[in-house]
Amino acid sequence: MHRRNFVLGTAAVLSLSPVAAFAQAKDPVKLRVALLPDENASTLIQQAQPLKDYLEKTLGKQIELVVTTDYSSMIEAMRFGRIEIAYFGPFSYVLAKSRAPGIEPFAVGVEKGSPTYQSILIASADGPVKSIEDIRGKPFGFGDQASTSSHLAPRAHLLKKYKLEGNKDYKVVHLGTHDAVARAVQAGQIPAGALSEQIYRALIARKTIDETKLIKLDLSEPIPNYPITMQGDLAPALKEKIRAAFLDVKDPAVLKSFRVEAFAPTDDKAYDILRETAKILNLDLGKMS
Repeated sequence: MHRRNFVLGTAAVLSLSPVAAFAQAKDPVKLRVALLPDENASTLIQQAQPLKDYLEKTLGKQIELVVTTDYSSMIEAMRFGRIEIAYFGPFSYVLAKSRAPGIEPFAVGVEKGSPTYQSILIASADGPVKSIEDIRGKPFGFGDQASTSSHLAPRAHLLKKYKLEGNKDYKVVHLGTHDAVARAVQAGQIPAGALSEQIYRALIARKTIDETKLIKLDLSEPIPNYPITMQGDLAPALKEKIRAAFLDVKDPAVLKSFRVEAFAPTDDKAYDILRETAKILNLDLGKMS
C-alpha cells in the first residue's frame, strides 16, 4: 500500500489537487524543498536549517522543508507538483523521472573531489557473517526498495561480483532507512546489511552507532551521487536562480546538510548506468513504488 502522508510540514500541501499544484507552480511565493527520507525525519529537518536560511536569502522566497514518509511518497509528490525542488537518491530519481518526465536534475553532490559515492556492506562484529560468502542462506538488510546505496547498488554488487542472488541465495529484508539498517545489524537483529558509506560514517561520527560492533565486508562500485532536481515548468528566471543557488553555494553548514563539499552540474544521462543496473537485476521500473 502506498503511503502518501508527509511527516512534516505538509498538511496544506496535501489539500492541493494535481491541477491546482501545477497551476501555481510557475513562480510560487513559497518553494517546497524535499529532502530524501534516508534518515529520521526530525534529524534531517534540524540539520537542514542552514539550507532553509540560505535559500530564503538567496532566492527571496519562503522555503518549506519537506520530508516524506518514504521514497515512494516523495516520487509521487514530485509527480503531482506538490514539491518544487527535491534531493533524490540516484535510483529514486530514475524512478521519479520514469513517472514525471518533466522533472530536471541540475546539480550533483561532489565528495572528495568526485561526483560519485559508494555503498558499504557491513555485518555484526560478533555475528555469524565474517565474509561475503557467509551471507548465503541468511537474511540481508537493505533500506528502502528505491534506495540506490541501500538496495540497488549493493544488491547488484552481490550478484555481479559474488553470484549471490537476492531471495535465492539469501533472504532480502527491507528496513526502510539507512540508519535502520545500521542499527539492526549492530543489534544483531539481522546479521548483515548495506547502506551509504557516507551515511555510515556520519552515524559513527554522531555516535548513533558503534563502529567497534560492526565489520566492513566490502564496498560497491562507484555510484553517481545524489541529484538535486526541480520541476521543469517553473519560470525560466526562477529555474536559473535555483540552479545558481546550489552550484554557487560555499557555506560548509549548508553543504553539510547533503554530506558533500560542493555541487557540480549534472543531467539525466549521468544516471543511465542505474537504468542498466536495474535491468541486470530484472527490476521493472514501471512496477516499482
